[in-house]
Amino acid sequence: MKYIVDFTTQFKKDIKLAKKQGKDTEKIFEVVEKLANDEVLEAKYKDHSLTGDYKDCRECHIEPDWLLIYKKYESELILMLVRTGSHSDLF
Repeated sequence: MKYIVDFTTQFKKDIKLAKKQGKDTEKIFEVVEKLANDEVLEAKYKDHSLTGDYKDCRECHIEPDWLLIYKKYESELILMLVRTGSHSDLF
């Protein structure tokens, strides 16, 4: 793995909620593994940069209304998992 994976306290809470909602959390960790290995995500994930409160972060779609917000710290090789949830949960 190229990047060390870390996560915010809020991300941890978001994952608990996703499990409670019946989401297949294995899907998100498959994407995290690709990101940690510095792989380019397929187009279906709609990976893109964000602005506003999440400036310097990126977002990808795990499912149509299930998002992952993350940030890569290139100099320290850290992949920070910031938030996960639906559009209405996050924005």
